[in-house]
Amino acid sequence: MKPFATLLDALIFTPSRNAKLRLIADYMANTPDPDRGYALAALTGDLSFRTAKPALIRQLVAERVDPELFGWSYDFVGDLAETAALIWPERRSNRDWPHLAEVVERLDSAGRAEMPGLLAEWLDALDATGRWALLKLITGGLRVGVSARLAKTAVASLGNIDPAEVEEVWHGLEMPYAPLFAWVEGKAPRPAVEAGAGFRPLMLANPLEEREIETLEASAYRAEWKWDGIRVQIAARGGQRRLYSRTGDDISGAFPDILGAMDFDAVLDGELLVLRAGEVAPFNDLQQRLNRKSVTPKLLRDHPAHVRLYDLLFDGDEDLRPLPFDARRQRLDAWHARTGPDRMDLSPLIPFAHLDELKVLRAGARDAAIEGLMLKRGDSPYLAGRPRGPWFKWKRDPLTLDVVLMYAQRGHGKRSSFYSDYTFGVWRDSELVPVGKAYSGFTDAELLELDKWVRNHTTDRFGPVRAVESGLVLEVAFDSAHPSARHKSGYALRFPRIHRIRWDKPAEEADRIETVAGLALT
Repeated sequence: MKPFATLLDALIFTPSRNAKLRLIADYMANTPDPDRGYALAALTGDLSFRTAKPALIRQLVAERVDPELFGWSYDFVGDLAETAALIWPERRSNRDWPHLAEVVERLDSAGRAEMPGLLAEWLDALDATGRWALLKLITGGLRVGVSARLAKTAVASLGNIDPAEVEEVWHGLEMPYAPLFAWVEGKAPRPAVEAGAGFRPLMLANPLEEREIETLEASAYRAEWKWDGIRVQIAARGGQRRLYSRTGDDISGAFPDILGAMDFDAVLDGELLVLRAGEVAPFNDLQQRLNRKSVTPKLLRDHPAHVRLYDLLFDGDEDLRPLPFDARRQRLDAWHARTGPDRMDLSPLIPFAHLDELKVLRAGARDAAIEGLMLKRGDSPYLAGRPRGPWFKWKRDPLTLDVVLMYAQRGHGKRSSFYSDYTFGVWRDSELVPVGKAYSGFTDAELLELDKWVRNHTTDRFGPVRAVESGLVLEVAFDSAHPSARHKSGYALRFPRIHRIRWDKPAEEADRIETVAGLALT
């Protein structure tokens, strides 16, 4: 457990991606199985424990520390694991630190009644850093600036293996990944998972900058619409059926209607949408289906899922990824005509001769509820990751609103001491009603100014959240506005981020709910 705690502590204070990569790789190279496998599962978000919940941590702390002191400390720190680790009473113990494998396996098997004593015993034996690492592990919120992709890249570096190959075998493996480590270290062959419906890393596009547009050779590229859904991979091979998100998360359980249509042997790339009478529904309708382990008959009926296909990666056992895009597209057209799968259609190619034609189409994308355009080189193979040049995404320009800051919450990790998460609203008559939350778009210097303003203008406190005076206007950029029953305003913004801090603008001049309603896609 001590090496894992040291790793997490180092990662949270290391901003450089390459430095984080080296830290993880060094840990994996010098830590034996199965500890390193469980550490990898924690870093990739694949660990969860049924009986160890935040409420239990609060209860244990409250039994040992004055509740008022804990409440004030939690309000100041803003992170439960960090607060509990620091405030937990130090006790001399002759007990050795547990191994990470012992912690994971005991947590996985312990019953609810056994959990308080087990957790307290460990917390007594650890120092503050160890307690913090243990509690982060339990709550599943490491927040150390490491993505699942970065962790897998670090493992791949142990044997100079392409990270895309690790991604390809990942979904055929189970914790603590002993066959994976044996393979990358040259002690065993690559795990044989090719025949199944495992995830193949997606090819991603780079944003198209304005200065780059005129440098492109129009004849080399093919154009498609960028649909307003989520990117998915359909994998039906070896008798298995899986639907994956762009990051490789298995979302099959939420979309049995799509799985029921996968009566073929192929791997496809596409966009998951809600489609009614041939029309793409607003993204908010798709959100009703996401992040669910199961869905009700009503959801299936009212929010029918559909996949608009972009690419064909495998046709039966044949790997088409090395082929150029034009050849793969021809194969996709022929496959779709031959197979005729339910709930799936083809994303049409957009004919054009000059880039100016695409500029006009992009300008009208918002009215058609489309995110923008995709440009793909006709000669590009399907490459994992985000190679520069073959594919571009040319999104429509964002919308903006002037909103008023209503609440601020402490961030996580490096931001745990700052109020960096901001809930904002617009005017409805003389009342502010919330329409979104943002925690990006500002510089470190602006964060300091915002944090100071929040502290000086607090009107009420709700745990780690502060209500503030209606005095600060923020200009937020966002992709679209949608009706939302979860928001008091009746609307929610998609992907909001702070564009400017309007220190100069009076709060009463911020936008009103009627403006949001006019921008909403209904």
